[in-house]
Amino acid sequence: MAAVLPMTVHPLGTLGAEIEGIDLARASGADIDAIKQAWYRHDVLLFRKQRLTDDDLLAFSRHFGALDSPPNQGAGRKSPAGYPEVYIVSNVLDDHGEPIGALGDGEAAWHTDMSYAPRPPDASMLYSLEIPAHGGDTWFCSMKAALAAMPGELAERIQHLDIKHDGTYDSGGYLRKGLAPSTNPRTSAGTPHPAVIRHPVSGDLALYLGRRRNAYVVGLEVSESERLLDEIWSFVDAAVYRHRWAIGDLVLWDNRTTMHRRDAFDPKARRVMHRTQIKGSAAPQRPAPG
Repeated sequence: MAAVLPMTVHPLGTLGAEIEGIDLARASGADIDAIKQAWYRHDVLLFRKQRLTDDDLLAFSRHFGALDSPPNQGAGRKSPAGYPEVYIVSNVLDDHGEPIGALGDGEAAWHTDMSYAPRPPDASMLYSLEIPAHGGDTWFCSMKAALAAMPGELAERIQHLDIKHDGTYDSGGYLRKGLAPSTNPRTSAGTPHPAVIRHPVSGDLALYLGRRRNAYVVGLEVSESERLLDEIWSFVDAAVYRHRWAIGDLVLWDNRTTMHRRDAFDPKARRVMHRTQIKGSAAPQRPAPG
């Protein structure tokens, strides 16, 4: 019998790490503890060559907290039959011409998952079942690096500000089911959160932006809010990891310290991903004074 190799952590750069030597369907308690320590340090974790059922995916996800139901996207809530906590991301249509998943084949803009909610999810996981030959890459950016790259004067100005996170449109630009269209960032559906937050476990400081469309810096004139947000957003690519998917990849990311986006891909190609998200343990918290 071949020897079982120990789990190893390989940084992918300033942001992210690949974990090797682990079968997530059979992870031990010690494995989970080591994975969490790596996650708090690297924010994005990649596990390749996994063979997970939806039950396996849910079991691994629950090590990180209670699970959220899928978000209300433009295509509505899409889950496999019998698995309401698994969310299908796909451009594939069923026999009736209806999408089996959400977000289609277009580009998905930079965003933080469900930041428009009072308690956004702590984390998300995406597991690849079918992928196109080209395109559909997922990009991640470090919001810790974005904050650190800012001039001190700008970082000081925003640390006491709140940004309202719009919930009208999903990251693909589609109107969420049941909501009315809006172009007014002051009155559109959403929730304010601190512009700078502290991670509740690592203690790291991070910028917290959510998404750009209809965002609003609370208390400012809309024109001033737009100028300030454009300046803040110019730092989001301070540290970026681009993930080119292979079948069997699982990526876990911290929703409090990263944003992510997706490249468009050929609409004739098939892309099927299963996703879970970890319910928010608390609302994003502003760092304590001093």
